[in-house]
Amino acid sequence: MKFGDIARYLFLAIVWGFSFLVVIKIVEAFGWVGAVTFRALIAAGSLYLLARLFRRKLDFAAGWRPFAIVGATTVAGQLIGLSYAAPRIGTAMAAIFVAAIPLFSMIISQLWGLERATRQSFAGLVLGIGGIVLLVGFPAVPVTTEFALGCVASVLAAFCAAFGSNYASRHLRETGNWETTIGAFLTGGLMTLPLILAVPLERTPVAEDYMYLIIAAVLMSVCTYIVYFRLVASIGPTRAISVEFLVTVIAVFVGATVLDEKLSAMQFAGGVTIMVGCALVLNLVPAWMRPRAQMPDIP
Repeated sequence: MKFGDIARYLFLAIVWGFSFLVVIKIVEAFGWVGAVTFRALIAAGSLYLLARLFRRKLDFAAGWRPFAIVGATTVAGQLIGLSYAAPRIGTAMAAIFVAAIPLFSMIISQLWGLERATRQSFAGLVLGIGGIVLLVGFPAVPVTTEFALGCVASVLAAFCAAFGSNYASRHLRETGNWETTIGAFLTGGLMTLPLILAVPLERTPVAEDYMYLIIAAVLMSVCTYIVYFRLVASIGPTRAISVEFLVTVIAVFVGATVLDEKLSAMQFAGGVTIMVGCALVLNLVPAWMRPRAQMPDIP
């Protein structure tokens, strides 16, 4: 990867790794539906106003349908799943499930013919999944119905993120990052808005709650999604979405230091395994460690 792509990759990993702490805060105040709806609509509105302020020309010629599909998956599906799951299974467990996104992405991109996985990238994904197994271990809380639903929501969120990433790469390749981000958040927020009637706010928000909401909308949504869609266009959906491996490691360690969540030696080993798998997928390993050129791509 080019230096700019590596910088974008690390930016996404750090910001999304810390985002789980902010998600917990806004869900406590706005509920798991309100947290996503308000975050998405503020993100879309602020980016549109910023574009108008800088007189940036926006082109939505792709039509409403692709924006709606990306919004339904990468925004509504993914963020609703994570917001529902995080308070029920914990930030560390929610982050661990996020690391399954690259596996789903690789499968979808193969089926759609967007990318061809080499033996090296396939080995990296296998290592990443193996690292997830080491990280999960045994849950620290009782396996209740609510806990199981949280796990299911996390898996569905991971699939939605992978699907939306590949769909954007396939159908919005000629669309700008700003347009894709505005369209995705606007449509995703409008889709979740009616659900507020069924899942009202948890309590009356205070000033601190609105501060966390703005941080989630502007920094952790607008800035990251613009960077992410640019990264997808530059290095492809599977390699871009592999950032979730590193997001998982950062989020787990943040949970351990900030939320006092305990980590075992096995989980430390899992984190290292995930980072090695990430390096293989991104082709950041020394030449002598790579598979030989004559080895065929995996069909």
